[in-house]
Amino acid sequence: MDLTKMKDPKFLKQLSVEELEELAMHIRQFLIEKLSVTGGHLGANLGVVELTLALHKHFNSPYDKLIFDVGHQSYIHKMLTGRTDQFDTLRQYKGLCGFPKMSESEHDVWETGHSSTSLSAAMGMAAARDLKNEKNAVVPIIGDGALTGGMALEALNHIGHEKKKLTVILNDNEMSIAGNVGALHKALGRMRSAGKYNRVKDEIEYLMKRIPAVGGKIAQTAERVKDSMKYFMVPGMLFEEFGFTYFGPVDGHDFKDLEENLQYAAKTDGPVLIHVITKKGKGYQPAETDKKDKWHGVGPYKIDSGEKIKPVDNKPAWSQVVSDAVEKVAELDNRVAVITPAMILGSKLEKFQKRYPDRLFDVGIAEQHAVTMAAGMATQGMKPFVAIYSTFLQRAYDQMVHDVCRQNLNVAFGIDRSGLVGADGETHQGVFDISFLRHLPNLVLMMPKDENECQHMVYTAMNYNDGPIALRFPRGNGLGVPMEEEFHSIPIGKWEVLEKGTDAVILTFGTTVEMALSASKKLKKNGVNVEVVNARFIKPMDTEMLHEIMKRNIPVLTIEESILQGGFGSAVLEFAEEHNYYPKMKRMGIPDRFIEHGNVDKLLEEIGLTEDNVIKEMNYLMQPQKNNKKRA
Repeated sequence: MDLTKMKDPKFLKQLSVEELEELAMHIRQFLIEKLSVTGGHLGANLGVVELTLALHKHFNSPYDKLIFDVGHQSYIHKMLTGRTDQFDTLRQYKGLCGFPKMSESEHDVWETGHSSTSLSAAMGMAAARDLKNEKNAVVPIIGDGALTGGMALEALNHIGHEKKKLTVILNDNEMSIAGNVGALHKALGRMRSAGKYNRVKDEIEYLMKRIPAVGGKIAQTAERVKDSMKYFMVPGMLFEEFGFTYFGPVDGHDFKDLEENLQYAAKTDGPVLIHVITKKGKGYQPAETDKKDKWHGVGPYKIDSGEKIKPVDNKPAWSQVVSDAVEKVAELDNRVAVITPAMILGSKLEKFQKRYPDRLFDVGIAEQHAVTMAAGMATQGMKPFVAIYSTFLQRAYDQMVHDVCRQNLNVAFGIDRSGLVGADGETHQGVFDISFLRHLPNLVLMMPKDENECQHMVYTAMNYNDGPIALRFPRGNGLGVPMEEEFHSIPIGKWEVLEKGTDAVILTFGTTVEMALSASKKLKKNGVNVEVVNARFIKPMDTEMLHEIMKRNIPVLTIEESILQGGFGSAVLEFAEEHNYYPKMKRMGIPDRFIEHGNVDKLLEEIGLTEDNVIKEMNYLMQPQKNNKKRA
């Protein structure tokens, strides 16, 4: 079957159940083969093949709005809407995006990457539809993990209040990126075992009315009995209490069951929630039997065995370095506890969880709650460490400002995936945290040059008692430097000179330190003696060293793998302005735009954050001052 011929999902309306099942089989095989080369979100997509086919068969995209929460499960949607021939480029530089992308197709009506946004977007689209007197359907598809996010619950509450016509598809595979947590997850589990409430409720009422002699009396109380049946058969009746009509559970791999419930929902006024049970990884044994969800997002693998194909790299992962260091500190201090928003696997906290199960709190996809919970623990003398991705911390900005920094509480943050992350693209590039954290009073912000310095920064953070402190670290593996066995604290706000020089200075930190050192060596061969400073504390800066540098009146180049606006280079400029210094200065970093997906090295080359450009900019700074002549 040539799947590249699929250009418009309307062809699905002509297919029988048997033909749909055959198509589902071919789609699964296609995904297994293609993702074995490119990598990607395999498990989630294998689980929603029948569901996506059923939705496109029943609805009319793009007139009807299909909104994929998180969006990592939209591969089948992309195939059905004419992008099958682009899957060789999936998540690669200038290739097919791994998430919905409006610029790719008119069928992608909402761009995602973070969870729990679909219901709010759907409410907005439904409100706009009604104001314009249009009739299109609005269909958010949200997972059971994403439904635990506070934003999703806020939207459920509002949708139920407004009674907008919406069809919410709850894709329940019992896992998000990892096993879900919380009371809502347990309630869904009870619903799964409760049977099909809506399938029998009308039949029960009908039978009660037909009972001889007493049928009339029972008929008068049928509605009350039916309501009682709701509470008996669907534990908690959570969604109906929110104002939704609940259908399910529905077999997400049974086309007849799916279509029957979609038709039933279409005849129902107001918001509807269809509870669909799917099997993550269905059709591929290694992914289907995966209990730790290591097949959520994968790199290349061998199809027959499921063995992951990884480049040979014995260097430790940054996340593992941080997790191991926190565990080691926890041995010495029983006040240490770790909080993470559904990122035990991503932040490599499995060892910590196994050793200290009572001191690790996975709060689910609830970043705001995670940060304020940590603040609450800190008020009671605990030493909470919040393990969180840079782009997920964006979701807890007010909690950082209001609950942590304003109260000057001793909360430590491990900001994972800081800098460019590559294949996940715009929604996951961790390039904004410096700009939205640097201006917060009381906060210390630092980033190590290598994994040895990283472990010492963890120790520094966990022994800091003067307020909040945050450690940034990148995605991927470290440099492979020797690791010292004993921890020591690094003086807060103190930088270190890595390479001495007299002609100019490079101020940098983190992932760009090695590039600066390499450029400095090449510049020295050409007679330019450049000093390289590891500006490891972004806040507070080493003002003593800055005064000394500025008084030398030599050119200054700042380099950062983060957004330039409001970043580290801006902080150096602010210092110069405040103290009436006027150095020749250039800032290098991420430009004022969102960076798409692709290999990190190619992305750095595209934005000019390369060793060659460091040399070019430094040579320019070393030229005699000319009358405001601009760079060519």
